[in-house]
Amino acid sequence: MRAVIQRVSRASVTVNGGEPRAIGRGIVILLGVGEHDTLAIVPKLAEKCAQLRIFEDENGKLNLSAAELGYSALVVSNFTLYGDTAKGRRPSFIRAAKPPLSVDAYEAFLHAMEQQGLSEVQHGEFGADMQVSLVNDGPVTIMIDTDEWAKH
Repeated sequence: MRAVIQRVSRASVTVNGGEPRAIGRGIVILLGVGEHDTLAIVPKLAEKCAQLRIFEDENGKLNLSAAELGYSALVVSNFTLYGDTAKGRRPSFIRAAKPPLSVDAYEAFLHAMEQQGLSEVQHGEFGADMQVSLVNDGPVTIMIDTDEWAKH
C-alpha cells in the first residue's frame, strides 16, 4: 500500500458534488492499494499514519503525532499513487489493485484509523468523483510505501 500523508491546518473532500466533509488541524491521507497487497498490512499502516510524529512539540521539534494531539484525519482513496511513468507520457495503473481487494483494503483502513485515538476520521468514497481541498501546514508531506518495509 502507498500513503501520502500531509500535515494540514484544514482540509475537506467533496464527493460527487455533495456537502464537504471537513477537518481542522490534522492529517490528510491519500491511500493507494497495490495489486499484491493484503489486508494483513492495514492495521500497521493505519497505526503508522496516525502515530507519525510530524507535529511540533514545545521546542519546535517534529515530536508529536495527530493521535497524541487529538487531531483529525481525512482519508481519500487514490489509485493514481500506483501510476507507472516508466514508458511514454501516459501513466499506467496496472499495478493498482482492482475490486474487491482495493475496496476491502480501503474500508479496512478506514476502520483501523477509527481505532487510533484521533478526534475524528472523515473520508471520501472509493471510486467516486472527489475534489480535495487542503492547506498543507509546513509544508509537511510524507510518503509511505509498505513494500519498502520488507527491505529493512
